[in-house]
Amino acid sequence: MTDFTGLLEGYRRFKAIGWQLQRQRWSELAEAQSPKLMVIACSDSRVDPTIIFDTSPGEIFVVRNVANMVPPFETTPGRHGVSAALEFAVTQLEIPEIVVLGHQDCGGCGAALTQRFENKAPGEGGFIASWISLLDDARERVIAMHGEGEAALHALEHEAVKVSLENLRTFPCISSREKSGQIALHGAYFAVADGFLHLLDEASGEFHPA
Repeated sequence: MTDFTGLLEGYRRFKAIGWQLQRQRWSELAEAQSPKLMVIACSDSRVDPTIIFDTSPGEIFVVRNVANMVPPFETTPGRHGVSAALEFAVTQLEIPEIVVLGHQDCGGCGAALTQRFENKAPGEGGFIASWISLLDDARERVIAMHGEGEAALHALEHEAVKVSLENLRTFPCISSREKSGQIALHGAYFAVADGFLHLLDEASGEFHPA
C-alpha cells in the first residue's frame, strides 16, 4: 500500500520516465490549459477518471468530492468549492462538455441510504451528513421502491448522477449554454468489479453499457 515515501518514489519514476516522454506536452501545459471535458467524480480512491478514461495530462478538468455531487445554484454565504470550479470551467475555460461519473459501492451513497451520520457533530460525521443530504429526496424515492438493501444502494448511486445533472441545470451559465448548444451534459456510472462503464440515457432514465 502506498504511503508518503511510496508517493515520492512514484514521483521519481514519473519524472525519469513519464515526464520525459511527454516533455513537449508539459512545456505547452506550462503556458495554459485547454481541456474540452469536465468530469465530476467521487473522491473514492478506486475511481480515478484519468485512469478510467485513459487520458493524458491537460485533457480533462476534474472535480472530485463525496458521492460525485453537485449542489444546486445558490448565493448564500459559504465556501462554494464545486460551484467555483464549475464557474471557472464553464465561463473561463469554456469547456463544452461535462460528465457526472458515479460508481459502484459508493460510500457516500451508502451513508445517505443508512443515514448513519445523522445528528453527528461536524468533525465526527456532521460534514458528511450535511453534504449527502443533497440525496434526501432521492433516498426517499429509492427506499419506497427498493427498501434499504443492495438494490437500493445501486439505485441511489444511479440517482446521485441524476441529481447532480439536475442541479447542474440550475446554474444559469450552464442552462443557457445547454439551450444554445454550447455545452452538453452526460451521466455515467463505473462498475468497479467488472470495469464496465454505463452511460445514462436521460430520455428513459436508464443506464446502458458504453
